[in-house]
This record gives sequence, C-alpha cells and structure tokens, in this order.
Amino acid sequence: MRIKGLVVLILVVFSACMIPLVIIMKDKNISEVDLVAINEVVKTVEKNWGNEESFRNINFEQPFSIVDDSENAIYQTPGYHYNNLNESIKNRDTIIDVRKNGEIVGKVILYNDEKEIIQQMKSELTVSVSLIMGLLMMISLVYILYIHRTLLKPFQQLQSFAANVARGNLDVPLNMTQNNYFGAFTESFDLMREELNAARQREYESNRSKKELVATLSHDIKTPVASIKAVSELMLMQAKDEKLMKQVNTIYSKAEQINLLVTDMFHATLEELQQLKINIIEETSEELVGMIENVNYDNQIFCNPIPPCILLMDPLRMQQVIDNIISNSYKYAGTSITITSQINQGYLELHILDFGPGISKEELPLIFNKYYRGGNVHGKNGSGLGLYISKYFMENMNGQISCFNRHNGFTVVLKIKLA
Repeated sequence: MRIKGLVVLILVVFSACMIPLVIIMKDKNISEVDLVAINEVVKTVEKNWGNEESFRNINFEQPFSIVDDSENAIYQTPGYHYNNLNESIKNRDTIIDVRKNGEIVGKVILYNDEKEIIQQMKSELTVSVSLIMGLLMMISLVYILYIHRTLLKPFQQLQSFAANVARGNLDVPLNMTQNNYFGAFTESFDLMREELNAARQREYESNRSKKELVATLSHDIKTPVASIKAVSELMLMQAKDEKLMKQVNTIYSKAEQINLLVTDMFHATLEELQQLKINIIEETSEELVGMIENVNYDNQIFCNPIPPCILLMDPLRMQQVIDNIISNSYKYAGTSITITSQINQGYLELHILDFGPGISKEELPLIFNKYYRGGNVHGKNGSGLGLYISKYFMENMNGQISCFNRHNGFTVVLKIKLA
C-alpha cells in the first residue's frame, strides 16, 4: 500500500508541476496582428505627418516606430528601440508605408516580439523543468531511502542474525520494527533461534547432569575404596597366616585397580568441573569433626577442639576437600597428622599439619595447578587433581586454601567463611 501511495504521490507532483508549464505556454502566445488597429495608426500618422508631438497620443498596445523616407526615426514608443530598416526586416517587423499626397514620406514599423517571447519561454521552461527534476529527484531519493529502510535493511539484519546463529550465538534476538513488510518472515527466524537456543540449553543441562553424576559417583566411590585400601594395609601388617595375607593382598590390589579406574573416569569429566553444583548452607563447626573422623582410618589424626561457630559451606564438597588433603598426607608424608583451628577475620582456619619432607620452594607455587605432581611422587599413584579440585571447591564456597613448608613438615590451611 505504501509503494502505491508513493507512485500516486510522484504522479500528483509531476502533474502539479506540468500545470505551470502549460500555463506558461498558453500565456506566451505570440500576439496576433490587429489589422484594424494598424490601419487606424497609419491613418493617424498620415493625417498628422509633420506634427510629431501628435504621435504621442496614438493609443496602440504594440510597440512601434515611425521613420521618414531617409529611415531616420521620427518617433518610437518606449518599448521599441529602432536601429535601422535592415534590422527590422531581419526581425520580421511589420513595415507599412506612410503616404502623403500620394507619395511615400515614411514608414510605420510595428515591432515583432516573437523572439523575446520565445527566449522568455525558454528561460521559464528551463527553470520550471529544473525545479520539476529537482523535486522528482528528491522524491526518488526519499523513496530509495524508504526502500532501503523497509526492504534492504531487514535483509541486512537477517544476514547478521544468520551469522550469529552460524557462530552459535543464539542469545542475540532478531530485532523487528513496526510495520515491517517481512514481519512474519523474520518472526519465524527468531522463533527458530529461540527453539535452537532452548534445544541447546536442554542438551547442555542433560550433559551437565550426566557429567555431574559421573563426577559425584567417582568421588563417592573413591572414598570407600580408600577405606578398603587403608583397612587392607592394616590387616596386612597384622596378618600372620600366609593364606590370609595372600587374600588380603588380593583385596588391596583390586581396590587399587578400582581406584585407578575411578580416577580415569573422574579425569574424563574434569573439564566440566565448573558444572558441579555447590550448594552453600549454614552448618555448625561440629560437622567438620565428623568429616575428619571419616578419614581417620588408623587413628593417625590428632584434632584439637574446633571453636564452635556457624560456617557457610557445602558439606559434600568440604568432605571432598578434607579427603583429598588427608589422602595426600597419608600418601606423601606417611606420618601422623595434627589439625588445629582458630577464628580469624571472619573465617575459621583449619591448619592440617603433617611431619613429612614437604615440597621444594620451586614447586610450591605450582601445587594447585591442574595435573601437576611434584618431585616426590615416584612410585605413588595419582593424577595431580586433588589440590586443584580442592582449590576450586574452596573458592566457590567463598573460602581459601593455601599451603607452606615448615622446618619439620608441611601445612595446608583451609579458610572457611563464617556465617
């Protein structure tokens, strides 16, 4: 409808501009010769020949000039400038002889304004046509801008939208303006984007749930397996019967095999570790006592009383952190473990101390890196993930983890946020 309106507007403007041209052409008609009036002028001149002052009283609209037989101008109207007879002939002026007593005494020359009228018409037509063309060009420019805004720009937006979809950026909607000719068309594309985004989100949630399940089960399996290994080691130390020792050793080796398989499974899901949910709740510090006791397999952990307080933490993830740290101490230090605690600047600090050789100063800044294992790991199984995971959990529970060497051992510090 708008395109039709623009076409009608152009036609109306063109027609309106043609009207002045028609009026100009009509008003510029060359004056017709009035023979009766000319005869009266000639008779008046013949009657008053010799009295030039009387010629001023001649009432005749067309410019004229009166010359004598020597072609000298005797009288001429203000609108006419006589030069000579040859010029008048070239200009196609009307020339009539003036007779006195049967002899030609002069001439009346009626000015022919045809050239001036044609020249004036040309000038006026040039101006009018220029104005018309300028106006039509302005209308055409406005129309082109209109076409660009209503037709081309939506397709450019659609091109940018398609590029975003191709790059997988499904969060950028396809903006639609009012009165868009392609409203239903572009809306279908935007609906497609929303459906793709929803499908991707569902797929993402499904994969996250699967990987979270695998990671959680891996941890849950590693904890009892570690207990089986610890108890098996204790039984091996106490067993005297060779057959019993062989059976316990089988149990220990199979537990170690399960531990390796679970570690590999957990390693496969580690890249999606950020998808593991951390549910921070308020818990009493008494919960930490139970978590520490869960990994105190052979009574080598000596825990000083923990100050009573309310902590912000995820109990499941905090148990994983404590398991990893205690497991490392068992594996690499092989000594007893002492745990002290204090409240300091809004945190409950747990200091977990072993009495092993510690690690070198060069390795200390790298100990929380993914897959990093120090120089003291020879002959000991592991993946270099324990402290990396522990740091991730602590930071996402608004806490901190750090470590340092002592002169007689190694210390890991857990800072748990107070409620």
